[in-house]
Amino acid sequence: MPSQSAESIGQYLLERLYALGVRDIFGVPGDYILGFYDQMVHSPIRHIGTTREDTAAFAADGYARCSGLGAVAVTYGVGALNTVNAVAGAHAESSPVVVISGAPGVEEQRNDPLLHHRFGPFTFQREIFERITCASVVLNDPVIACRQIDQALAAARHYSKPVYIEIPRDRVRVAGYPIPEPEQEAFGSDATALAEAVAETMELGEKSRSPIIVAGVEIHRRGLQGVLVDLVNRSGLPVAATLTGKSVIAERHPAYLGIYEGAMSAEYTRYLVEQADLLLMLGVTLNDVDTGIYTAKLDPQHMVRAAQDEVVISSHRYPRVLLKDFLHALAKSVPVRPEKFVAAPAAVTAPDFPLPDRAITTSRLVGRLNQALGPEFIVVCDVGDCLFATIDLQVHEQSEFLSSAFYTSMGFAVPAALGAQIARRDRRALVLVGDGAFQMTGTELATFARLGLNPIVVVFNNRGYSTERFILEGPFNDIGDWRFDRLGEVFGPLQGYAAGTEEAFEAALLAALDNRSSPSIINVRLDPADASAAMQRLAAHLHSRV
Repeated sequence: MPSQSAESIGQYLLERLYALGVRDIFGVPGDYILGFYDQMVHSPIRHIGTTREDTAAFAADGYARCSGLGAVAVTYGVGALNTVNAVAGAHAESSPVVVISGAPGVEEQRNDPLLHHRFGPFTFQREIFERITCASVVLNDPVIACRQIDQALAAARHYSKPVYIEIPRDRVRVAGYPIPEPEQEAFGSDATALAEAVAETMELGEKSRSPIIVAGVEIHRRGLQGVLVDLVNRSGLPVAATLTGKSVIAERHPAYLGIYEGAMSAEYTRYLVEQADLLLMLGVTLNDVDTGIYTAKLDPQHMVRAAQDEVVISSHRYPRVLLKDFLHALAKSVPVRPEKFVAAPAAVTAPDFPLPDRAITTSRLVGRLNQALGPEFIVVCDVGDCLFATIDLQVHEQSEFLSSAFYTSMGFAVPAALGAQIARRDRRALVLVGDGAFQMTGTELATFARLGLNPIVVVFNNRGYSTERFILEGPFNDIGDWRFDRLGEVFGPLQGYAAGTEEAFEAALLAALDNRSSPSIINVRLDPADASAAMQRLAAHLHSRV
């Protein structure tokens, strides 16, 4: 046994989180986690109470995407299991969320008692989280607990994935045994493979007549936005982004071509990407969303695909080449060329908005937001047609757009925006959410109000699930018609507005922009048959194939 012990295990975890930039932990208290909560109160880290555990995990996800690491603390069983969907989403979307769960004490578990919140063997909960995290530990042994904490946090940061840390309640205040310096695993590229991958890419680039960069979500998750901009500026190459990677580069950069998403792309963007004779696919995951439901026409033989830990060039595979190392090396290797950016498409606008007595539509709404959106906003979008609509929404700054575009969990946006605005105190959240998704997790608007935060929440209210209606019409897609604009009567101080026409939306938007002391929610009543321009483009493409 080590000769020296230090502070308690719970205190050590809090100190390590603070050292890594965590200033807030989200969660709902419960008896198995109360000891840790008590230590949190006496630490520099603030507890942010939420209305539910799943929304706490979504908030931690939004916080992680903006600050590099997020954390949620919940009780055993009913609390932790309520976070599973959000944690699975963080895993799918590569967001480093630390799940801290209390548990019955080690001594309590010895006789296998039927304790409350139990749902099987005490190991079941960890086994569940093992499948949706990159590391999971139970801090039963004080001798190794601090080392386990360091290893889990290192894994979260390297893999940009969630980790699970379970603390039995009789171990929270037990002294731990920190190692002098937290151990760092050796994560690095194979130098030979890296050099060969860069050399082959440079050779292809010299032969190419129309190379284009397509940047994906991993650029954001690995914090490589600045390196991407350096590469674009040095090379003079135009760059498109995937929907999951939206805002990895500022969408007002002169080299920016727009969102590439197969048939859902603007025609200009789609043509340029699909006619390119060399595609530098940097941090891109070719999932069904980013390929426009597999309507993308991309030739793998003309691709350089750089993922988290490998580079694939045509049929050549270079394992153990990290994305960050490849991107840094490529940015240093490309010759500086005079700017030759392809003229970026103009932002979608809404001419003559508001037109009198005209019903509001999704396309016109997005056009008006493009005119109103300033650099102080971070946009957080839920799934559904509001997400597809953002293909035409221009975000000013890099990494100022968050969504669950790949995992597509409804209910992400409102709580994730809470985490994002707390992490980025210099930003104001603009939340785009469908009425169905808001009904799932919109109670976090009350948390915004309690904390005195000032998001603008735009509810796309078409009285149902629009994407499902597009797939298969049926009464199962219809939901209740909530008066979202009147939630201030329940949730606390907030301003609510209803808008069914362009004139009403204009008045509501201007009032919301002016209200900086509390949340604003705009209940936008849309025709149930209305669809974004991107959804209409996809529909036209699919119908042409019937």
